[in-house]
Formats: sequence, C-alpha cells, structure tokens
Amino acid sequence: MAAPTLVDRLKSGATLISGWNIWPEPLLAEVAARSGFDCVTLDMQHGLHDPVSVMRGIGGIHLAGKPALVRVPVGDFAMASRALDMGAEAVIAPMINSAEEARAFVAAMKYPPIGERSWGPLRAQTLYGIDPPTQLKTANASTLSIAMVETERALGAIDSILAVPGLDGIFVGPSDLSVTFSDGQSIAPGGPIVEEPIRKIAEKTLAAGKLIGAFAWGGARAEFYRSLGYRLIALGSDQAYLMTGIQTMLKERGPEIQRT
Repeated sequence: MAAPTLVDRLKSGATLISGWNIWPEPLLAEVAARSGFDCVTLDMQHGLHDPVSVMRGIGGIHLAGKPALVRVPVGDFAMASRALDMGAEAVIAPMINSAEEARAFVAAMKYPPIGERSWGPLRAQTLYGIDPPTQLKTANASTLSIAMVETERALGAIDSILAVPGLDGIFVGPSDLSVTFSDGQSIAPGGPIVEEPIRKIAEKTLAAGKLIGAFAWGGARAEFYRSLGYRLIALGSDQAYLMTGIQTMLKERGPEIQRT
C-alpha cells in the first residue's frame, strides 16, 4: 500500500513536523526522513542545494517513504515547476510580497486552467508510478503551492495574497519578520516583536481555509505554532541536528573527553 501523501495527511487534520535539509547530500535528507520527521524540506534559498542535489534529495526522501518539499530561491518560479517535475509534493516560495507575485508563483505550480505549468514531470511519474493522464488529472490537487509571508509589506497584502486562486497555503519566516518589523535592527524569530504578526497571519490564513506553516528553531517554538493552528512546522536544520548530536554525545562521556 502506498504511503499517505502530504495532502492526504494534511486533509486528515494532522500537524506535520518537517525536517529541514540545507546540505546538498541526499543521504542526509534520507536520514532525516527515516528519523521521525513527517516530511523533509530541501532548502535552495539559504541552503546549499542546486537542482541536481534537489533531484537526488527528493529520491532519498521518497525512498524513506516520506513526502519531499522544496523551498526555491527568491523569485525562481521556473525552479518551482522543476521541483514538481522532480517529485516534490509541495513548493515553498520565499518573499511573496504581493498578489502579483503570488499569481506568478501559482502560474508555475498549477496546470491549466488554474495556472500555466509546462508539461514534463518525468521523474515524478517514475517515483509515484503513475501514467501521464493520471498525473495531469491529479497534480493540481495533489501538490501544494505555499507562499512565504515574512515581511511587513507581505502582511499588509495578505488578504489579496490569500485570495489568489490556486495558492494552497502560507508559510511564515519569523527571522525575516523580525528584521522587517524592527527596521533592520534585530533578528529575533522568537521575540515579542513577531508575536502579533504570527498570530494575525494564522488567523487570516485559517479564515481563508488555507494551510498555515512556519519555521521553528526548537520544540517549544514548534508547540507555540501548533497551539495557534499551524499545521506544517519545520524544525531546526540538518546542521543543528548534527551539532546537537555531537554535543549530546560528548556530554554523555563526561568532562574528561572534552578536555582531550
């Protein structure tokens, strides 16, 4: 039996915790998928991924039986289409600040009549074992277009962004929220300056009947998001996972090994 898709799980009401993969090594993405995460996101914006590593990472995540998401670079909607062709079940587009940008994103993500996505999902068909007619018929509903709202400008335009047909959800970038709301004076993704924007974005997105997600650096922050109705929560990064594991193992051995 095929594993439930990302859309299936979210439609069931589940809250999903995503791994966040910044290093362009498919084995790391696969390990994250096998280590308890519900799904794994490959980050091309601030991570080190390129199209080839994304293609291989999606394969590793799929091999582990989990859905793959991709965060594309700013404005790279061509890569959004390519990520879907490679088998991603969702694409996160950063710095969507207007309805016009949201429409351009959706155009690359959805086949007609919703968008203008070009045909060519060869790797996706191979991974999921579906024929072209089935893929064409089901792709718009089985993949998610998720826009990042992470600036004061985007928050001001959120109603018009949410009204764009084919946009499936919003993803909050708390670090950039703190930068823009502090006028470039601080990076405080868990600070009080972002509390009200985070709540407002959730309220408006849920009222529009769309998915709301966010990035969390730790478990306590992830729980905070969950309490507000956030249902797709990215937790940490593979660099943090490795560093935390190393530090934990050294502490378990005691102070003598740390002095050597």
